[in-house]
Amino acid sequence: MEPYYDNGTVQLYLGKMEEVLPRLGLQADLIIADPPYGETSHGWDRWPDGWVDVAAQHSHAMWCFGSQRMFLDHADEFRTAGWKLSQDIVGHDEDGAQIRGDVNVVWEKHNGTGFARDRFRRVHEHVLHWYRGPWEDAHQDVPRVDYSGPDKSARGQNSRTPHTGAIGAHTYIDNGTRLMRSVIKVASVRGKRRHPDEKPLPLLDPLIAYGCRPGGLIIDPFAGSSSTLEAAQLAGCRAIGIEGREDYCEVGARRLDTMPLLLDGGAA
Repeated sequence: MEPYYDNGTVQLYLGKMEEVLPRLGLQADLIIADPPYGETSHGWDRWPDGWVDVAAQHSHAMWCFGSQRMFLDHADEFRTAGWKLSQDIVGHDEDGAQIRGDVNVVWEKHNGTGFARDRFRRVHEHVLHWYRGPWEDAHQDVPRVDYSGPDKSARGQNSRTPHTGAIGAHTYIDNGTRLMRSVIKVASVRGKRRHPDEKPLPLLDPLIAYGCRPGGLIIDPFAGSSSTLEAAQLAGCRAIGIEGREDYCEVGARRLDTMPLLLDGGAA
């Protein structure tokens, strides 16, 4: 197969993911998928049958954008394909306490979409992290953000907290950063969009940092305007995108060719 675009680090293929991806015969560190949710009357908004199972053959970890309705409607497909939602993750907070929680990022938009008058205005999207096989085999590196509050350095005492388990004596040194929160507030792409569902780079950056090792391979099976491909290359990762429409492949190719122009904070 010949890629529609190839710059040595990023490749973009024209075609349906369920046909292209098996022919590439590769394993990726991470999939970032933004499939059609199947929630509108637009002709392009149709859930691609079988894509969840195809994705499972080519990676052990995946971020997937979607609405709660979408994930509930297709929960059996994820389960049958062997995908497990990142629940009951065991980690440690800054004070050394054992914690458990879901990897479920919520993207809070500045404006949102929807024209229904009988519902709350939806200004968010879910981004769920899925994995296959042992949890420790999936790359996990939670980004940290700067913190400007009071210094929390402290020496803990022997204690036992019933809810989180046993906590022994410990020392915590505040390094001025905190784990990035699960609600990410990022403005939607402003101005002229390249794609109706274009995702902004500041939203994709932490997803890549969390789920893919530097130099690793990322697959975007629904490339759209190639936001993920650009974000991956800027993060020092290799990337392969698949897009079913040639006009968006052309948009993506032009975008990737002009990446140096976007390094100064341009939107995805």
